[in-house]
This record gives sequence, C-alpha cells and structure tokens, in this order.
Amino acid sequence: MTDPHSSLRHSPIHDRHVALGARMAEFGGWSMPIQYSGVVEEHLAVRTAVGLFDVSHLGNVEVRGPGVKEFVNSCFTNDLNRIGPGQAQYTLCCDDASGGVVDDLIVYHGRADALPPAGSASMHLVPNAANSAEVVRRLRAAAPDGIEVTDQHEEFAILAVQGPRSPEVLGKLGITADMDYMAFDHAGGLTVCRTGYTGEHGYELVVPAADAPGLWDRLAEAVAGEGGRPCGLGARDTLRTEMGYPLHGQDLSLDITPVQARCGWAVGWSKPAFWGRDALTAERERGAARLLWGLLALDRGIPRPHMTVRSDDGTDVGEVTSGTFSPSLKVGIGLALLDRGVAEGDELTLDVRGRPSAVRVVKPPFVESHVR
Repeated sequence: MTDPHSSLRHSPIHDRHVALGARMAEFGGWSMPIQYSGVVEEHLAVRTAVGLFDVSHLGNVEVRGPGVKEFVNSCFTNDLNRIGPGQAQYTLCCDDASGGVVDDLIVYHGRADALPPAGSASMHLVPNAANSAEVVRRLRAAAPDGIEVTDQHEEFAILAVQGPRSPEVLGKLGITADMDYMAFDHAGGLTVCRTGYTGEHGYELVVPAADAPGLWDRLAEAVAGEGGRPCGLGARDTLRTEMGYPLHGQDLSLDITPVQARCGWAVGWSKPAFWGRDALTAERERGAARLLWGLLALDRGIPRPHMTVRSDDGTDVGEVTSGTFSPSLKVGIGLALLDRGVAEGDELTLDVRGRPSAVRVVKPPFVESHVR
C-alpha cells in the first residue's frame, strides 16, 4: 500500500513523532503531528503547565543587504521603525492591488554585530508553511540590487515551548528565558524567541536542522518534569482560536483584508508605502462591509468553518471562518466574518447541517491572555 504521506516534507523531528505514536496529517505540504495523547489533554497542559510543539513547517527566510530594513518596511504592513535590533514584530504581506492578505508572518530585526559579515544587517522572516514560497517570490521580484532573499526552510527547525512553566523548562537546559515579549537572542547557534501562538507565556527556538532531534529530546524530558507533554497542531489550533488569533487561509486570505479581520493594529497607516496601502486606506476610510467577530455557543452546537450565520429573522449575516470546541470553556467558540451592522452582544443562529444553533457575538479573546 502506498504511504499517503510519502510525498510530503518531513520535519527533522519526524521520527520522534512516529515513535511517540503521534497521529500525523498533511499541513501546508508537510507531514506534521496533529495529536499525541489527545487535543483536549494537550491543550490543557499548555494552559496549566507547559507543552512542546514541533512547528518546523513554518518558513525561514532571511533578507540581507544595504537598506534591508527600509526595503522590508516598504513591503509589509507594520512599521519596522517601531522596533529595534533584537525585537520581533507581527506583520502582513498584502497584495498590492487588492489589499488581500498573502500571508501573516513574524519579522525578526537582526543585530548587525551578531551576524556575519561584521556590520551587516538582516531581517529574518517566519511565514506560514503554505505561503513561504510566495512570500519569497514577491520579495525577490521587488528587491533592489544588493538585497538578497534566501529561503532557509531546509536548514532550520522551530520548536515551541508554551505555557506558564516554560521558563523553568528553558532554565533546566541552561537557556536564558528572561526576556521581554517579542524579543529574541542568540545563544550557541540557537535563537530563542519570546513569541508563540497560544496566548501563554512561551518561547520559540530556531535551531539548525541537524541539532533539532537532540534538542527535542532534552526539551521533552524537561517538559515532562514540569507536568507537561508534547503537543500537536490540533491543540495549537484550539489554543489560538481561544485567543482569537487569525489563521491564514481561514480568517485571513487574499479575499479577507486586514481591515476586515481587525488587524489594523498591525498596519503602519502613516508609512508612505507598503504593499496594498492604497486599497487598505480606501477600505478603512469607507468602512469595511464585514468584520471579524467572535462567536460563543449558547447551546451544545460547535461553530465550524463555512457555517452560515443568520439573524433572528432568518437573514444571512455572515459565515464562520474558524470554529472549535473550547477545552478551557467547555463550549463551542468560533470566529466569523459578519455584516457591519452586527454588534457585540447580538444573539444569532448558526446553520448546523440544517439545525439552528444559538450563538452570541463577542470580542475575543475568549480566555485571558498571559503572553506578557
């Protein structure tokens, strides 16, 4: 029988996942662990103790050369002048014509004194797996002479340690964990970032691919000692949904702009140039026809992507973009693009395979964030 995952890319930690009995699935062209012991157990481990994730499917792109900060700042939405070396920033790569989102990503502002050759500057990007090649293509097409865009996807792995006990885990490995949110540092070939996608205090570790299995083993032992466990992408999804963090391809896309997704805080509106500036400024001024809201189930229904949302009189007012059962709240939650007239506190109805299910419109996050 042909292995359905044989054509997919594998993380450097793939054999560890298989040995642990992980349920593997395709994600952005990669075979990645969806769960080990179960999504609920893994989710709650992150909220109460600590979880270890392999997120090596995420992209690794370096942009280097004279004027690199100005170049990257002219492409992506957020304003890189808000941060300095050793800091990271959430931003969006938008289509210049429509303002739709090509990808959302993190930019790491490199320290010139920590990068060869001495005195050089670089911006390190972590895009989503499925969009990494397109982000690279657009950057290369726009790059002036002297700017080099390098896809390092095969060279590095990314491991995430997330949860209130994450500083203790890093401490057991002798890794400095005392840093501000959205900061990063280099230590012995390892890059430690105070970032994550769970809403909990946590870190993401960028490590050369050859060193990743050994680091995973050491982290897994330390995580177990703190009452945690390995976690798959299933728990990563429920954790981010509780925070209201958007997922590209569902809550952000070429058809869903930052204005509609309420990501205007990640746009440097006063910047003279970035991809999609004219389209987004015009949409912001006239008001988006639809906006992203949270939905909290009032019965046993669970919101799922593409479910229709209706008002009391049966009028269609939007569609669910992300939805799941919340392990923390023990109810269904979701994100939905809703008509502009919908307001916080409104009670609406989902079409769950022809059966009505009541929901209330809320503003995420659904549970308290502890990232800072």
